[in-house]
Amino acid sequence: MPAHLLASSLMSTHALTLTNVRIWDGISDDYLEADAISIADGRIKAVGEVSKPGRYTRDMSGLTLLPGLIDAHVHMCLDPDILSAEGQSKGAHKDTTTAIAERAAAMVRAGITTARDLGGGEWLELALRDRIRSGELPGPRLLCSGQPVTSPRGHCHFWGGEASSLDEAIAVIARQIDHDVDLIKVMATGGNLTVGSDPVLAQFDLETLTAIVEEAKRHGRPIAAHCHGTAGITNASRAGVDTIEHCSWRGPDGTGTDFDPDTAARIAERGLWVSPTINSGWKRLMGREDFEPKVRDNYRRMREAGVRLIASTDAGIPNVYHDQLAAALPIFAHYADLSPVETLRAATSDCALALGLQDTTGAVKPGLEADLLVVEGDPLTDLDVLTRPVAVFARGTAVC
Repeated sequence: MPAHLLASSLMSTHALTLTNVRIWDGISDDYLEADAISIADGRIKAVGEVSKPGRYTRDMSGLTLLPGLIDAHVHMCLDPDILSAEGQSKGAHKDTTTAIAERAAAMVRAGITTARDLGGGEWLELALRDRIRSGELPGPRLLCSGQPVTSPRGHCHFWGGEASSLDEAIAVIARQIDHDVDLIKVMATGGNLTVGSDPVLAQFDLETLTAIVEEAKRHGRPIAAHCHGTAGITNASRAGVDTIEHCSWRGPDGTGTDFDPDTAARIAERGLWVSPTINSGWKRLMGREDFEPKVRDNYRRMREAGVRLIASTDAGIPNVYHDQLAAALPIFAHYADLSPVETLRAATSDCALALGLQDTTGAVKPGLEADLLVVEGDPLTDLDVLTRPVAVFARGTAVC
């Protein structure tokens, strides 16, 4: 179906019924028996038997409909064509406001209808969030953390969130609250792209990290923790963060050889989520004997412990483009040994639950906002079909 016909019908009435479409609801093991969906005022009005179709009806024969995709870890203000943190921090790219708007438009056209931005220095991504929310710009629903709390000269210190004491960390959080962030981000370990920062080492002790988490919660904000080294992962799991980003289990040798079963059990027991940031760039590492076996074993052991994974890419870091979540999902499935259905849940309903959006998006059911992806083929057996959207709806409006 021509996208412009869908778009024009929604813009004029915000009421549309799609018929003869195969539907996966984001939760079930298989497709629904229902073959129709009605959208009105940006929300899913009915699934299945539609007693009062919208003014516009479209036949979607041969197509499959599923929830829009969610990327739990992106950086809208990072340019993936810039390969150094120094280059990023100096703003060596074209006008950032224009660039992030272009990235947002590309994301939603690719079927990404929600994303969580986990760090920037000037709150430009929050302005983008608000412009998308108002309908001024096309793009995914954004949840933004602003400046991450980090140690002096720690990971991404150039974004302005350095804190050498708990009082300074609380001041960083207060600054983010003043800018109306959706969540708080803390760098529990060093990172790969910050010169002088060690991904293996914890940047805050347990007492300080716990107090940072408590301060975020006091403001009613969830908190995400950047964690590569096992010491930082352990601290984050004890401190009670909501999501653990990366979770690389890095040991003294700098590789993922330091899996801690007690920490994994605690992550599962406390209901924390792991956002592993497996992106399409990981494809080049498949088959490497110094990487793949240990990484896959870590994910196997996490899943056996009951740890829940959500889809994320770290888009914006070098060579990781913002609109490539769909291309990353088969690679995520490979490393984490997930079935297509499990992978899709990690990128839809499970991700919505982890981000606190389960009453807004992530599934195809009445009352939720109409964030929908339409493809040819069978995504429950072939994740690659997600890379070729036929139509995308974001909050009820057709965007491609």
